[in-house]
Amino acid sequence: MSDVKKIATRESYGKALAEFGDQYKDLVVLDADLANATKTQYFKDKFPERHIDCGIAESNMTGIAAGLAAAGKIPFISSFAMFAAGRNYEQVRNSIGYPKLNVKIGATHAGITVGEDGATHQCLEDVALMRTIPGMTVIVPSDDVESKAAVKAAIEMNGPVYLRFSRAATPVINDTPDFKFEVGKGITVRDGKDLTIIACGVEVGYALEAAEKLAAEGVDARVIDMHTIKPIDEELVLKAAEETGKIFTVEEASVIGGLGSAVADVVSEKKPVPVHKIGVYDQFGESGPWSELMAKYKLDGEGIYEQIKAKL
Repeated sequence: MSDVKKIATRESYGKALAEFGDQYKDLVVLDADLANATKTQYFKDKFPERHIDCGIAESNMTGIAAGLAAAGKIPFISSFAMFAAGRNYEQVRNSIGYPKLNVKIGATHAGITVGEDGATHQCLEDVALMRTIPGMTVIVPSDDVESKAAVKAAIEMNGPVYLRFSRAATPVINDTPDFKFEVGKGITVRDGKDLTIIACGVEVGYALEAAEKLAAEGVDARVIDMHTIKPIDEELVLKAAEETGKIFTVEEASVIGGLGSAVADVVSEKKPVPVHKIGVYDQFGESGPWSELMAKYKLDGEGIYEQIKAKL
């Protein structure tokens, strides 16, 4: 997909906030001294009076956001996923989740595509952590188009939302006239009858690459963009299980508690078929160029293809 336009979803996140700031006057953005990296700088430049830099104090930022939400504002807190979900877990749980406040969490630099920053910054556990918080919606958009739609949907819905964005530039795959984003509703981006690949985030583009490689060998793979991990689209998952009989999940995160676990929960209870989880297996990431790490962890198109072939 080298000839396809590529945009980092963190870039899309920042530009979406700046774009929707005119329409939503109660939108407030908070950052923890990382506005240039999380791209909330776009909002800061346009609406400086509605942007709060809280310094390197993520937990305090979360408390401020909780207060703003209680006062009727729509606050977005932004930081790297490792800090927004990891360092910040207790505050997100108790100050946002427990009182069901209308705070949105924009977590950038998630997964191993953080690259050279290494294991300490490559948060692989965030989806699992956020899934466990009652009432938390978890969204992992796949590209520029979907990221902007997800931000808008998060603004318009009431309640806490965790949005996961990538540092790396990824292919734009949803730039189509019929694209429609709905929280809790996955999108079939490629139909197929032999097996289903359910992916999220940066892995959707790679899943499509893997599907093309499988097609060349006569294997017809369906690909689903499951942008919302919680609440997951049970209807679409069960339809795939019924019609294709085999499911592979792909995520740039730990396979423990993430997308794969969410899909397996649905399938095991309501339509038992084989589910194989592709992601990072009970280990930390490491420092290196992100594209090389994706190949090493077999999360690029070739790696996904190889893992599926090995199971067929």
